[in-house]
Amino acid sequence: MWDIIYILNQIDNVMYFPILIIVMAAAGLYFTIRTRGVQIRLFIESLRILLEPAGDENSVSSLQAMLVSTASRIGTGNIIGVSTVICLGVPGACFWMWLMCIIGASSAFIESTLAQIYKRKDADGHLYVGPAYYIERGLYQPKIAILFCIFLIATYAVGFNLLCSYNLQSTFMDYSFYNPTTTPLIVGAALAIQTGYCLLGGGKRIVKVTSTVVPFMGLSYVVIALIVIAVNYQNVPSMFYLIFQDAFDFQSIACGIVGSCLVYGIKRGLFSNEAGVGSAPNASASAKVSHPAKQGLVQTLSVYIDTLLLCTATALMCLSTGVARDAAVYRNTIRTKCDFNSIWNGRTDFHNNCNGTLCIHNASG
Repeated sequence: MWDIIYILNQIDNVMYFPILIIVMAAAGLYFTIRTRGVQIRLFIESLRILLEPAGDENSVSSLQAMLVSTASRIGTGNIIGVSTVICLGVPGACFWMWLMCIIGASSAFIESTLAQIYKRKDADGHLYVGPAYYIERGLYQPKIAILFCIFLIATYAVGFNLLCSYNLQSTFMDYSFYNPTTTPLIVGAALAIQTGYCLLGGGKRIVKVTSTVVPFMGLSYVVIALIVIAVNYQNVPSMFYLIFQDAFDFQSIACGIVGSCLVYGIKRGLFSNEAGVGSAPNASASAKVSHPAKQGLVQTLSVYIDTLLLCTATALMCLSTGVARDAAVYRNTIRTKCDFNSIWNGRTDFHNNCNGTLCIHNASG
């Protein structure tokens, strides 16, 4: 019998890289050229649009739609994904992640603008939105639209939810109270209750919850990261030197393109902000705006928040502390936790135990 993990890994080895990376990067470049860099050229305008009111209390504002879509973008990739790259010793990936974010923002602009153009409303005023509708009505490809729906539901209902919930419970593995049998069940039950509360309340409750949680979550994480960086301010110059030195080491990139900082950076940028994936348009199309392009511009900010702000916060925090980077780390939330710990302790020593995981010994003086 075929091993399902082996089969999925083989598919991932082809679909993620090179196919998905090349297609989405090429699409981002194409949209950037055709729109004359709209994500940069109209950045100030996108900030102004963000503050426009919805018009009536039953409508979703641009800000609320942006926060919902940002909630879908923020997740595992911002912490574990970025810290993985740092653990593997490729700080130059940060630069290519930034570049891919700016390029990918044009894809976010296009997909969200199209979602606004092709959204439908029934007799009761309920909206039907998302990429499936502009694939069906814009490209006249109903079969592809159906396939898109199937794969999108499978990706988020199974793939992303399983990944995020697993990584969340795995963060407790390094604590003494962790029980491999009961802790995952408790975490899973807590997540199920919270998710059920949001879903049973419909779209309005989802908007209300994300409008409260996302700003608090994002700002808290950035503040903590800034504190860590400020405490380790002496490492800031060398940190940026490391990033740009590694990013432009073209000889190393050419020798090992698959494992280079270029590919790692592009992967982090695409996985984290999900620009062009097709999830964010479902939220952005619900906003009531005077012109479809306005919501497209607002969604470029969501991409910037995810990557240029939160992913960068993780990367700079990891690099600024001077905590050892080790490819043997397989639970990379430990890497970020070590960075937090390093500001409260004089130093952090590491050694590999017999299982190959990293043990932390906080010095007492």
